[in-house]
Order: sequence, then structure tokens, then C-alpha cells
Amino acid sequence: MTHLIIKGGLYFDGKNSPQEGQAIIIMDNKVQEVMPVAQLPTETSAQIIDATGCTVLPGLIDCHVHITSSGEADSSGDRLEPDTLLALRGVHNGHILLESGFTTLRNMGSRNQIDIQIKRSMELGYVVGPRLITSGMCICMTGGHGWMGGREVDGADEARKGAREQLKAGVEVLKIMATGGVMTPGVEPGSAQLTIEEMRAAVEEAHKAGRKTATHAQGTTGIKNAILAGLDSIEHGIFLDDEAVQMMLDHDVALVPTLAAPHHIVQGGLASGIPAYAVEKANRVFASHKESFKKALKAGVTIAFGTDCGTPLNKPGQNALEFQLMVEAGMTPLQALTAATSTAAQVCDRPNIGSLTPGKLADAIVVRGNVFSDVCLLQDQANISYVIKDGQIVVSR
Repeated sequence: MTHLIIKGGLYFDGKNSPQEGQAIIIMDNKVQEVMPVAQLPTETSAQIIDATGCTVLPGLIDCHVHITSSGEADSSGDRLEPDTLLALRGVHNGHILLESGFTTLRNMGSRNQIDIQIKRSMELGYVVGPRLITSGMCICMTGGHGWMGGREVDGADEARKGAREQLKAGVEVLKIMATGGVMTPGVEPGSAQLTIEEMRAAVEEAHKAGRKTATHAQGTTGIKNAILAGLDSIEHGIFLDDEAVQMMLDHDVALVPTLAAPHHIVQGGLASGIPAYAVEKANRVFASHKESFKKALKAGVTIAFGTDCGTPLNKPGQNALEFQLMVEAGMTPLQALTAATSTAAQVCDRPNIGSLTPGKLADAIVVRGNVFSDVCLLQDQANISYVIKDGQIVVSR
């Protein structure tokens, strides 16, 4: 029986303003109780972590990663790599992300459902890694964004069948491509791709199976089409107008902005080796992406943390840069950290994680310093002194 107490420091439950002087009592894999440190018994058999001078947070959740991608400047050669190599890379990336404080990842697309096998290897104890939420192969139109590793469909019937195939394989969230994107050569980020009817057919299948859906959606028309089709979250949301924002509010659709993805491409540029087509498109959408984020934030759209980790120069372990970008774009540190904990858990349909409150799974991190004063502390792995997943200490520095 695991018995662990984290005491002192600045305690954040995943939603409310942080508090001083609290103790988190963990039994087995769950949070049993949170109480003032002064009320702790003087004698205990529990292992005690003294978090004085630290911030205690729920384990972080990234709602949009590509676990089998490297984050190299030009990853076009990945399509020639065998599935086994990509699977091993995914295991490696997962370990890096766990070491960085991310105890849950939602993978947004992988060739041949590789992510499902990576998840299984973790659950069987073959490797140590974060909790992984899988999406298998994205549903895209023939020649559309993501076609290289996606399930290409044309028409509602094919979209329905493609969705059923992914559900049969065991995916936990269905990813559907509503628009073009930056990283597929020859497609326009602003263009609508799958139709409302095609997306609706796939969404119906996912929802019948009790699974959530997410859509790569950058262009305005495609975003609106996805909302009308019943998608649960908009990934990227680069070209939001006022009507799209209101539709998101009316239909309770969340935004996963992934500000880091174009940021890295624009910062790296051609000199870093990123393909010219990606640099050109990223430069074109960069300003609109930030403005769309600000528009959604001001309107009160639900915003969850996601990085698109694996895109050019967006390497595993650098995910916490997204906190800095969200704060620079108008969020408070409390809002940004909530986006990566309780809000992310809500968007991922995982009510048992995302907060350090009694009855929840005991995923927690202990970070040296006050993260609410400086979210950039999370970017340095050395600042993360403990990572706890399912009540077990998996990282200790």
C-alpha cells in the first residue's frame, strides 16, 4: 500500500487560487485527503515529501501531441521509417515528457495506430511513461491534410467506415481533419476539406461509442463546419471570427490553440532547415493565430493546453513553452495552469485526473519556486523535483 504525504509549499488543486500550508495525503493511487499541515499527525509511516519553497501541482496534461514525431526541422523522411522505429521513438518521447512533468498526453494522430501499441506497452509495464490517450489514424479527405498517415475518406459512408475502423482498433478519441494545414505540402491552411456531412458521420460513430472527437481546424469556414458537425474540440483555431467564437460558446466546443507550433517554425525559419512551404505558411498564419487566441480568451471560450509537440523544432520536453506563450497572449498564470490541468482533463473526458482533490488519481508534480510568479520555471526540467503518477514517484531529483 502506497502512503505518501506532500506537505508545505504552494498548493494548486487544478482550478482554484493556490494556497499555502497544505498537505496532500495519497493512499495507493488516489488523493485521500487535503488538510492544513498543522493538522498532520506527529507520527506517521508515510513517506513525506517536503515541498517548502516549491509549487505543488496536478500532473500536467498536453491535449495535443504527436508522440511518434521527433520535432526535427524536417521530418519528411519519417514516412519511410518502419512502424517499429516510430513506436520506439514514441516510447522514448513519452519518457521525456513524463520527466518534464506531463503525466497525461492526448496523442493526435499516428500511422497505423502505433499509439495504441505504445499505450499498451506502458500499461503492461514494459516501459515507464505517461498516461496516453490514443486517436489512431486521423480521418481526412483524399489528399487532404495529414493524408500520409491518415485514413483517407470520400463521402459520408467512407467517413463512417473510417471512424468505425479506428474505434475497432481501440482509439479513445477520434481526430477529424476539417481544413488544410501548415505541415502538408500543397494544401492551404485556410481551406475547408471534409464536408459537414462527412464529419458528422464520423462524429456520430464516435459519440455512439462514448468517445470524444477533436478536429484539426484552421480556416474559418472549416471551423464552422466542424462545429455544425458536432466536433468536441477545435485544434489550432487559427482563423476565428466573431461568429465562429459565438458558435463555440453556443455549442460548448473547446479550443486547443497549440501556439508553440507556428512559433517554433517562425523563429527557426529557413535557416534551421524547415521546408520552405512550411515556413511560408507559418509566417502567413502567425499573427492571425495569436489574435484568434485572444478573441477566444476574451469571449470566455473553454481553452485547454496543447502544444502540437513533434512539429518542426517543437521537440518533446519543450512543451512548457506553451505556458509562456499563453501568458504573453493574455492569460494569467492561473488560467494557463488551469488549462493544463482541470480544463485539459475535461476536454480529454478524464474526470478522474487534472486536480489534486480527494478521490482523484494521484498525479502530481513538485516544482522548485513559485510557478504562479514565473511560469517559465516549468521549462527547465531541473526545476521539477518530483513527478508522481498513479500515486507512485516516477521522477525524483
